[in-house]
Amino acid sequence: MRNPAILYPMFALAAWTLLVLLLIPVARARSGRRREIVIDDFKYGESAAVPPRVVIPNRNYMNLLELPMLFYVVCVVLYVTAGASTATIAIAWAFVVLRIVHSVIHLTYNRVLHRLAAFSAANVALVVLWVSAGLHLAAAPP
Repeated sequence: MRNPAILYPMFALAAWTLLVLLLIPVARARSGRRREIVIDDFKYGESAAVPPRVVIPNRNYMNLLELPMLFYVVCVVLYVTAGASTATIAIAWAFVVLRIVHSVIHLTYNRVLHRLAAFSAANVALVVLWVSAGLHLAAAPP
């Protein structure tokens, strides 16, 4: 039986991603009002003149669009194949929490080793989800 609870962590991570997206124009507008940046600083991405506090929300947003794509896919695979167990749902939530922790660290005090710990733990959770999905499919009758 398909378990829709595996979809809830996806919605939570998508909501977090959209929240981080909203931080980008806020940071840029604030920096623009302070005359720290000009429009042409973004002509080809972000120029070297853009302050780190303006760059970081955009970089964090890009992070949330990279590896988490594999998370969205594996959650859909687990849902479609009825492979979402209590354990995989818990691991999916752990992934989301760890990615949010990673973002909060990145967007606030930005200590690299702390970010790396959250990022690495999230990646382990993602690998476990993919292994679980693979084992579920391998055990399914043809």
